[in-house]
Amino acid sequence: MRADRLVATLLLMQSRGRVTAAELAAELEVSVATARRDLEALSAAGVPVYPQPGRGGGWQLVGGARTDLSGLTAPEARALFLLAGSSTGGEPEVKSALRKLVRALPQTFRADAEAAADAVVIDPARWGQHDRTRPGVVTLLQRAVVERRRVRIDYERAGTRTSRLADPWGLIDKDAVWYLIAGTEQGKRTFRVDRVLAVELTDETAHRPADFDLATAWSEVVGEMERRRAAVAATVLISETLLPVLRDQQGRHCEVDGPAPDGRVRVRISAPDAAMVARQLAGWGADVEVLGPASVRAELAAIGAELVRRYAS
Repeated sequence: MRADRLVATLLLMQSRGRVTAAELAAELEVSVATARRDLEALSAAGVPVYPQPGRGGGWQLVGGARTDLSGLTAPEARALFLLAGSSTGGEPEVKSALRKLVRALPQTFRADAEAAADAVVIDPARWGQHDRTRPGVVTLLQRAVVERRRVRIDYERAGTRTSRLADPWGLIDKDAVWYLIAGTEQGKRTFRVDRVLAVELTDETAHRPADFDLATAWSEVVGEMERRRAAVAATVLISETLLPVLRDQQGRHCEVDGPAPDGRVRVRISAPDAAMVARQLAGWGADVEVLGPASVRAELAAIGAELVRRYAS
């Protein structure tokens, strides 16, 4: 687990002062490339880990060898726990390790470190295609979550712009699409971050329920969204060579049922309604055959007739 390795890497560097990527790889039983990526990740996150070139060089934790974490500054400790906590995937063993590690920090750093470790959940499962550019406001929202500060959010959805105060509870990275779970006057809400137009950090303290768990809350959000998105499912036949393309396009809403008698593959494509399923499949033309339901076939026929009227000559 990456969080285990990041913490172990830091502790190893504190005890030895300087290590090479090869030494770290041998110690942690990973490849040299993986060890180097972990060192670079710590450095990029703001932890003072730097490469030392030349003979006898390696990677060094600036400040010298230490046997505990008390030498970290508050921003460095926050950066480490934000990076490590977001990579745990909610495993209880890693959460336990992070809790123990918090106790090695100075008392004044602990609240921020605990908040950082629980600020982000990473969900790699895709919901179709999307822009993988990280929204610029993510860093600001992470700060708001860690510092427990209420934010004012300007948000746009379906052409409607709203402004509201929210208590940021946690961020989700779902395959490079970010979501914010927050408390509002209307209760718990989930915001897609690339629809956030502006964020203002206020001086008001954000309230977060004592029993709130980000991974559990996100699991509930996913369950509800999946139910909405899978209201209608079409059974489709497609060649095995084109199946990877369809699966990449549809993400988790493409489920393989098994082989068909004619050598093609039987697949289920789901969406909130028949019209949306038809729009997703219309561009495939004769490369897919929709067996049912009848509502999806009727929508495809309507799309085809509209295209013929407009473009046939």
